[in-house]
Amino acid sequence: MTRLRPAAARGHAEHGWLDSWHSFSFGDYRDPEFVHFGPLRVINEDRVQPGQGFPTHGHQDMEIISWVLDGELAHRDSLGNGSVIRPGEAQRMSAGSGVRHSEFNPSKENGLHFLQIWIIPDVRGIEPEYGQRAIEPGQLRGRLQLLASGQGEDGAMRIHQDARLLAGRFDGSEAARLVLPAGRLGYVHVARGALVANGQAMAAGDGLYVEEEPAIELRGGAQAEVLVFDLPA
Repeated sequence: MTRLRPAAARGHAEHGWLDSWHSFSFGDYRDPEFVHFGPLRVINEDRVQPGQGFPTHGHQDMEIISWVLDGELAHRDSLGNGSVIRPGEAQRMSAGSGVRHSEFNPSKENGLHFLQIWIIPDVRGIEPEYGQRAIEPGQLRGRLQLLASGQGEDGAMRIHQDARLLAGRFDGSEAARLVLPAGRLGYVHVARGALVANGQAMAAGDGLYVEEEPAIELRGGAQAEVLVFDLPA
């Protein structure tokens, strides 16, 4: 069973310096039908104006992953970490018992476009952790590359949840298939371009809920970049 949620049906917030679309309830956007899917709690598509960003704020007991589509994202936190991530780089922060951080666009000329993902952890109160991973463009071409998982296998960033996050880029005849073990949930988010997932035509910003299906099958990409989640029910 699959259910498509079009991009335009998401929550939207416009703050001048920030244009944000919410796949799940977030901030002032509340929809009881779209609060979480398994442990997947947030997918925010954020566009940040040059020189602007999120001032220092706190998080607790959440796995937070950032994936940059265009521009640069600068990060500083109370653990002493400071870095800039760019397209093809992923960042993971386990907030655990509590961490404070800021995120901003360090460019004075170029906008920042990124996805922020929250996954509810399966353990609470741990020491906060931070990680980062760079993915070569070829690792995303026509396949699904593992970015984060509960086991941290194959160089993936380790998160505190029995979930997997994968990313890929598809065009033309390129295709991929991700097997979903019995009882698992799947979720597909198209970050840009268009493709077909399990027979559903999808465009940028669309989300696809996948339940009781043996696999997620991707094909028919048109300059598509996609995130795929394998989740516990």
